[in-house]
Amino acid sequence: MINYFSKNKFIFYFFNFILIILYLFPGSLIDKLLLNEISDHSQSLTKPIFSLDHFCAFFILSLIGFFTFKNSNYFNILIIYLIILSTILELFHFIIPGRLFELADIFGNILGILVLKIINYLFLKYEKYKN
Repeated sequence: MINYFSKNKFIFYFFNFILIILYLFPGSLIDKLLLNEISDHSQSLTKPIFSLDHFCAFFILSLIGFFTFKNSNYFNILIIYLIILSTILELFHFIIPGRLFELADIFGNILGILVLKIINYLFLKYEKYKN
């Protein structure tokens, strides 16, 4: 399976493109598709430390990127790219109607990326110990 992703890099680019579309759509595209209405997420009742849906989205994108670029030297560049992308996309919420900039979303994004980075570090340490 790992070789499948590294041979088909378009899968990572496709998921990257889909995430950008979901991030930049005014309101919630998921609500529009499922409920046929655009909801305004600017009224949050609770203020979590990090956003779980953002964590999951960037963890999955990072995981696909990990499998795509595992055998190359681009994994660290991928991590930097994803952190910059997540920050820039969240900053766009200042100007997109129906969207709200939240630090919890940025923390969720970066936490999703860093968890995969930690897993990668532990995996490399285990591989080195095993040999």
